[in-house]
Formats: sequence, structure tokens, C-alpha cells
Amino acid sequence: MISVQELDFNQQVEYDRLKSTTKIGAIVTFTGLVRDINEGQDVSDLALEHYPGMTEKCLQDIVQQAQQRWNIIDFTIIHRVGQLTISDQIVFVGIASQHRGDAFAACEFIMDYLKTQAPFWKKETMANGETKWVDAREHDQHALTKWQS
Repeated sequence: MISVQELDFNQQVEYDRLKSTTKIGAIVTFTGLVRDINEGQDVSDLALEHYPGMTEKCLQDIVQQAQQRWNIIDFTIIHRVGQLTISDQIVFVGIASQHRGDAFAACEFIMDYLKTQAPFWKKETMANGETKWVDAREHDQHALTKWQS
């Protein structure tokens, strides 16, 4: 399941949906939250934008790449858009597989690609009222290279 949505999500509901899948031996999940600090500056909120249709296609492509590398029985990717505040949930990635190694690797792969390749645009509002667009970080780009070799 892939969803780009404004509404919050319930981690337990998403986990239970993955758990109801047969033949699984492992579920790995990741949930990303809005931080209150970025590059040493206090952040008050975050606006996330996307390009409908293109974003979902990109997420599907990322999942297909993961499915070619690892045994994924089921998956969930939820990415929120719109106005978010500190500690709000932004993203949920859940992977169900027969073995933990596949589930861990696929979840990390999807997050590394999502952080650098998916068409989302983030604008932070700082505590002083200044706003700035957020680019992918250098360490996110570096993390991506381990999957490209």
C-alpha cells in the first residue's frame, strides 16, 4: 500500500495490517517525525508539498526496486503532506518478509531512496519566523550510494 495524505496515521493499525499477511516472519517499520531543530536552528513547523501522481509513481518505482532485491511479502508507505508541527508523524514505512534481513534492508533502502529521490518539497519555518526550503542532506545522498554499487 502506498498513500500520500494529509491525515495522520496510526502505527498500530498499519502494523496490524502487515501482521495479518500470511507467511511472514518479520516486520520492520520506520516512522519519521518533524524535528524541532535543523542545522542548529529551532524549527517551529514544516510544510510538505508534492506533485500528485508523480509522487505515487516514484514511490511505486522505489518499492519495485526493493522487491527485485529482497523478498518482500507486503509493504506500506505512508507519506504525509501539508502543514505539520513539531513531533507530528511524517512518514511510515513498513516491510513484511519471511526473514528479518530482507525486512531491515528493504526498509532502509526505501527510506534512503525516499529521502533523496521522491518528489517532496519541504519548507521549514524557523522559531524566528524565517522560512527556508530544505534540500536533501549530504549524508542522505551518501547513504544512497551504498545501494548503487
